[in-house]
Amino acid sequence: MLIHSASQLLSLRGGPQRGLSLGSLGLLENAAVLIRDEQILQIGPSEKLLGLHPDEPRLDVSGSAVLPGLVDPHTHVVWAGDRAAEFEMKMGGAKYMDILAAGGGILSTVRQTRAASLEALMAETRPRLQRMFVSGTTTAEAKSGYGLELDTELKMLECILELNEEGPLELAPTFLGAHAVPPEFKDDPQGYTDLLCSEMLPRIKEWFARWSPEINGHLPFVDVFCETGAFDLNQSCQILQKARDLGFPLKVHADEFANLGGASLAVELGAVSADHLVKTSRQDISALARSDTVAVSLPCTPFGLAESEYTPAHEILEAGGILALASDCNPGTAWCESMQFVIALACRVLKLTPAQAVAAATINAAHAIRRAGRIGSIEPGKQADLLILSVPDYRQLGYRFGTNLARYVVKRGKIYSVDRGIVEYPAGAIL
Repeated sequence: MLIHSASQLLSLRGGPQRGLSLGSLGLLENAAVLIRDEQILQIGPSEKLLGLHPDEPRLDVSGSAVLPGLVDPHTHVVWAGDRAAEFEMKMGGAKYMDILAAGGGILSTVRQTRAASLEALMAETRPRLQRMFVSGTTTAEAKSGYGLELDTELKMLECILELNEEGPLELAPTFLGAHAVPPEFKDDPQGYTDLLCSEMLPRIKEWFARWSPEINGHLPFVDVFCETGAFDLNQSCQILQKARDLGFPLKVHADEFANLGGASLAVELGAVSADHLVKTSRQDISALARSDTVAVSLPCTPFGLAESEYTPAHEILEAGGILALASDCNPGTAWCESMQFVIALACRVLKLTPAQAVAAATINAAHAIRRAGRIGSIEPGKQADLLILSVPDYRQLGYRFGTNLARYVVKRGKIYSVDRGIVEYPAGAIL
């Protein structure tokens, strides 16, 4: 398929963007992209590619900006139930950590997720993934973490792998057994930490090897919630070191409510990313800037909590860090399935330009799940994952919010129409 006559084509070529270089879009006007066998074969001026490939099936996208498919590198999209009652409590003044201490928050979702069958869990998750996809997210990270015991954690991982196979949205799995201290260990968080290290992590690796010897060449990520009321710095270090010894790539929830040094720990252990980063210190920012650990900002979370403090994005960029954006889609603080909204919100609260926000939601977000060599930009040899907008200017993504600007979503070379009800077009169709 030759997709041609794009008003703008944002290639994002050149790899992850560090520091103040963030926002280099590689923009081409009146451009075309040739895709075959799920891959991008060629990009360039429409007139040139139309002349070179006169017999190629065509998709005329006049009046549309084209960019890489959006990548969401931090989600908790698999869960059962909801926490609407807690939202009402929070809007009445209750603090998140107080709700958690009273058995709500994560633990409320844990109870509902433990009780759900695999089939029920997939049935609840599937519509969320569909809503993510129709808004232009073509790849998303997906965490376990609402089981906090082995059987339910495995059920969640199985759900992620099954839904990844269903597609079209591609999922990168993460084991987050260290999401919270389960009620069975309420008075013994160190006991649960030891259980994670001695039993759960080895069993997860063994199970994953049987279920899927490799998924895009990687074991799942292992993540830990390094936070007051969850896992302290020493416990987080213990879990992550054990995971690293077993060969898992690492991620860290850090500095959402308190600065415990989680971001620096992520750098020290070579974690792929440190996420949240609201209370991050200058020392931690400097450590991130000297590393390849991606700083993943989740602006929907403080927005969802009605908080006023967000990731110090400009300090991270000025120091030379790698900044990415994610939704943190979850039932308690940020039930948001739209990376388009994340981009618009980041422009307002993180003071990013639309170009910076788009780069943080594509090539840098892909780097935050270590897939920037395959997705996140429009370059020959990469997977054909594209978002074709219904508007001619990419800046509309930052300017507008609360509506879906996707016209077509392309995943592995397959074209899906959004405005016609997510119709998949057969290969070779002339639209």
